[in-house]
Amino acid sequence: MATGNHSAAAEFVLMGLTQQPELQLPLFLLFLGIYVVTVVGNLGMILLIADSPLLHTPMYYFLSSLSFIDLCYSTVITPKMLVNFLGKENTILYSECMAQLFLFVVFGVAEGYLLTAMAYDRYVAICSPLLYNVVMSSQVCSLLVLAAFILGFLSALAYTSAMMKLSFCKSHIIDHYFCDVLPLLNLSCSNTHLNELLLFVIAGFNTLVPTLAVAVSYAFIFHSILHTRSSEGRSKAFGTCSSHLVAVGIFYGSITFIYFKPRSNNSLDREKVSSVFYTTVIPMLNPLIYSLRNKDVKKALRKVLLGR
Repeated sequence: MATGNHSAAAEFVLMGLTQQPELQLPLFLLFLGIYVVTVVGNLGMILLIADSPLLHTPMYYFLSSLSFIDLCYSTVITPKMLVNFLGKENTILYSECMAQLFLFVVFGVAEGYLLTAMAYDRYVAICSPLLYNVVMSSQVCSLLVLAAFILGFLSALAYTSAMMKLSFCKSHIIDHYFCDVLPLLNLSCSNTHLNELLLFVIAGFNTLVPTLAVAVSYAFIFHSILHTRSSEGRSKAFGTCSSHLVAVGIFYGSITFIYFKPRSNNSLDREKVSSVFYTTVIPMLNPLIYSLRNKDVKKALRKVLLGR
């Protein structure tokens, strides 16, 4: 068996969500349905926002970018998982595994920072409405989205490069449905101390900074809302923020559960369930959480469908 800077194996075996044969087909149909809804919902949202002048505002520009990330994020994970539900030998090449890990980190980190940009957008809209069009110019919005992707790319580059220096000679069976960080570390026969430290630093920074930024934004938002005299104004402001808070809570809650607790083999099944939320469920729910309750989106959709 060859040795070197990376895995001695040409491929890994993914254990998947369950080893019970009777559940494979039902789970395949369930996640196929989720993926179809994810693709239709997010792609539909991108096209609707691009086609409707009513939605050419900073808030919907961010929503369109979020839909693009969710579409890519889900596509990195779900198709391979669907194939594995029907396959007998659920193998993945080493190069494919590293590519999946890289893209998973890119889009995961980018989504976190985009949610932060959306919190800032709500802060400006509610706390400084008269300056909104000046502060949230098209250039600023584009830079915020670009920064989210750059931070995602740099985080993925740093961690995937470190992962590729490890050797995997203990086992080549990944007890997960995709090439996630912690299951790969469990397989390595190299010293993973540096990788664990890097994971803590990168994940900590990319969780703490956005969380603090969102918290500060909403502290100012709630202060402004509470000082609004109009009950209708308060209700409208809370309505525009509630969807974003729900999405942020689900996204960071599931990530924190997985990456910021003691490593334990007894919790692998719970980690898989939590991973399902942010890799498949959240990308499906985001168009619903953010947009389908929105009057402007409904109006634009009605105009497209009915031509009026």
